[in-house]
Amino acid sequence: MVDGSTRSAAGGSFFSLRLDTTVENMDLESIPGVGEKTARALSELDDPEQALRAGDVATIASAPGITQGRAARIARGAIRREHDDPGGFLATDRAREIYREVLSLLKERTVTAYAAQRVETFYPSPRRSRIEEIQTFSREAISREADPAVLEALEGVEPLRTPGDVRVRERCLATTDAERYSAAREAIPELSVEVVEDAQGLAELARGYSTVIALDESFAGVTVEGDVQVRPDALESPAEIVPERPLAFFARNRDRITAAIDVHRTAGLTDEVECDLDALEDGLSRLEPDGTVAGDDELDRLTVAADDLDAAVGTAETVANDHLRDAIREEDVTIEGSDLLSLVERGAGVDSLLSRELADEFAAAVAAAREHLIDSLDLDAGEAELARRIFGDEPTFPVERDEDAAARLREELTAAKERRAGKLKRELAADLADQRDGARELVRGALELDVELAIARFAEDFGCTMPEFVWDADGGGSGGGDDATDANTGFTIEAGRSPLLDEPLEAIDPVDYEVSGVALLSGVNSGGKTSLLDLTASVVVLAHMGLPVPAERAALRRFDDLHYHAKTQGTLDAGAFESTVREFADLAQGGEGSLVLVDELESITEPGASAKIIAGILEALHENGATAVFVSHLADEIREMAGFAVTVDGIEAVGLVEGELEVNRSPVKNHLARSTPELIVEKLATEATEANANNTVRANGGTETVSEPQFYDRLLEKFE
Repeated sequence: MVDGSTRSAAGGSFFSLRLDTTVENMDLESIPGVGEKTARALSELDDPEQALRAGDVATIASAPGITQGRAARIARGAIRREHDDPGGFLATDRAREIYREVLSLLKERTVTAYAAQRVETFYPSPRRSRIEEIQTFSREAISREADPAVLEALEGVEPLRTPGDVRVRERCLATTDAERYSAAREAIPELSVEVVEDAQGLAELARGYSTVIALDESFAGVTVEGDVQVRPDALESPAEIVPERPLAFFARNRDRITAAIDVHRTAGLTDEVECDLDALEDGLSRLEPDGTVAGDDELDRLTVAADDLDAAVGTAETVANDHLRDAIREEDVTIEGSDLLSLVERGAGVDSLLSRELADEFAAAVAAAREHLIDSLDLDAGEAELARRIFGDEPTFPVERDEDAAARLREELTAAKERRAGKLKRELAADLADQRDGARELVRGALELDVELAIARFAEDFGCTMPEFVWDADGGGSGGGDDATDANTGFTIEAGRSPLLDEPLEAIDPVDYEVSGVALLSGVNSGGKTSLLDLTASVVVLAHMGLPVPAERAALRRFDDLHYHAKTQGTLDAGAFESTVREFADLAQGGEGSLVLVDELESITEPGASAKIIAGILEALHENGATAVFVSHLADEIREMAGFAVTVDGIEAVGLVEGELEVNRSPVKNHLARSTPELIVEKLATEATEANANNTVRANGGTETVSEPQFYDRLLEKFE
């Protein structure tokens, strides 16, 4: 599991350090959304509190039966618990859609799967403590530069994994005490634990294991053939007894750690890590994927010798027999009758004949076999002595190995190999043991850097800045109770560009808009009213997530929740209309800390009734001190029916150019925008007047006037 309790090596921290004390020993079921079954699954993690404390979605998702999406919700629940966050900021379907869309844009800019899961823990919160916590991280993040080489290096980084069960079969623990037996099995499960009665039992174990570690002090001074070590303190230092344990961790995570080293070096962050990268990299280079030690010539020699012994002995036999067979073919052997009779009477066979007539050739053949065996296995002096015993001096044909001697050499080579491997493992484990925490932080830092760079890339791609919140640190504000907000403050957006538009940033017209209290937004069709609502919602959602927002400047109050009602398709039936009115009734009762965005609510029923209903809703929201923007083509009618001086802003079309609207996308304050039909009629009236003037000139020259601008002027008067 990746440890995230401390400040990231890449900078910043998602969670304030005070969380270390409040979440410690937490009741898992106290986290919103965590029941008994989920709590049991989480308890199977090595350190569930730490994973929740760090918002580590990847680790949480490794618990049985918990998906990544579920893990993100659990992490958010733990965050809400820490900040006493009631949740529910996104109060409508459209508000939740906006959140998912901006979150998706952020996730698209992550490299690692971990970072994509991690950003799922970002959510809009009304709590000042949570907002400021993530703002601190975001400010540092947007100072990062997303170097393509760093992004490429990040592709190899993944969260660290705990290796599976490690079993060591050539080593065992031995004890005479039943209680120590149980303690040993629990402390060092990687080794077999055997109960012995005395030194004889210890000797028997030594014949079956390469190394026996005796746990009892009573065995000190006992002489037993084989590798027997008396270590009463073994259970206190299991890594020394089983170096395979730390080595398995590094072997399992070697590629991940190596990639994290590459990230830090490429990003120029080596000064920000506490571990020795060169020493760590050197240790990893000496480690094979299976946890064995690489790069040792002596271990390689012993391994090859043990593995190739049988084949080498067989080849040596062939060498000896070929040599002897050739000698027999080339030698003329003469035996006198009396000698032959003597051999027969004694029952002698060909061996005696070899001993008498071909002794030198047999000795040469055996010598050749021995040299081949020693040379092919690259045996040292002691091993060579054992190897020579495999082929005896007594003449035989064919030459055959001594199986007992071969077995003794095999045992010696295997034992020497295991001793060498054990020594190297202990040395490497000692070198790497102190690097384990540093390696965790190294990988953690690289993964957190990916999250930071995703925010930096998002900010760069959409021209973002950190928003300014208007709040009073003395506390006691509306709804959330953790700050006091100026009642006249709503939001201010300068040069904002909606990230939800499917256009390049440079192709989007920047928009300025400011609202305090309740406002109606009027404007021409296709003038950008809905896009402005989307921009406003995106800015508010991102700001309450603690993230940069798509504008050159943005200032806003802390809102308790966001109600965004998208444009409905067609008139609602009676039941749906009643449900909508009830929703606004609830909002009107307690919406003092709410931001309400509504797109053409008049479509829910007949235009005349819609104007009255919207006017009543605006009155209630105004009285409660809510912030609201209602887009409507009935702004003039609503203004007349409202019981207060409702602000009407307008997205003004400045004219028609080649049949296309030319629009000022920034709303004009306190201005009722002209509609598209009015602009078209105005264009027709202008053209008719110009045509009439031309025709009048022609009429004076003998041409009759055919155009009547009075008709268009009459239509224009209806818009006044």
